[in-house]
Amino acid sequence: MIELVKSAVMQAADLGGPVVLVLIATSIATVAVIFYKLWQFLRAGVGRHKALREAVTAWDGGDRAAARAALGRSKSYLAPVIDMGFSGQADDLDRLRSEAEARFARLERGFRFLDTVSQLAPLLGLFGTVLGMIQAFQALQEAGSQVDPSILAGGIWVALLTTAVGLAVAMPTSMVLSWFESRMDAERVIADHAILSVLHPQGRGATAASAEMPVPGQARHA
Repeated sequence: MIELVKSAVMQAADLGGPVVLVLIATSIATVAVIFYKLWQFLRAGVGRHKALREAVTAWDGGDRAAARAALGRSKSYLAPVIDMGFSGQADDLDRLRSEAEARFARLERGFRFLDTVSQLAPLLGLFGTVLGMIQAFQALQEAGSQVDPSILAGGIWVALLTTAVGLAVAMPTSMVLSWFESRMDAERVIADHAILSVLHPQGRGATAASAEMPVPGQARHA
């Protein structure tokens, strides 16, 4: 298996030159980063906030006991942020948002690398194509009057191979990065809604009003 991979890499290097080798190495690193991010998202519970939503909904309705019980069942990485709001450790909107952003930043590590690959891979492929075209025309010039069209055609084919490899690396990377970023955008919406609901629950006013309302038949003292 190792020999097969080695021979394939050497064949690609012979066809496309060092630029193809760089693109192959970049694609391997990109796949590793993508799988790591998927594992990190799965471990953090990205997109899985059912218990967290139940806790926030109960808190928003004034049921503090149910809210804490639901939060205790949550495996979401945002649960500690919401717990800070429940316990009063942080009752400031900016503080809770900064705590959530710190967790978002950990999940977004590697996005810059994927973005760089999606932008740089086509340029590397184009660079390899330019180098290949230069070599093809140099061979054509050296042939002089004994011009063989197959020399030029073969050189152009090899040169265009690097562009194809660059695009093959860039396009899937760009699609995966867009999906990651859309997931994080959705996570921010969930976090903002949860934080605002915890800090300004709708049930608080109703609970306070019912506590201050006199019991029917109770005498009022001046």
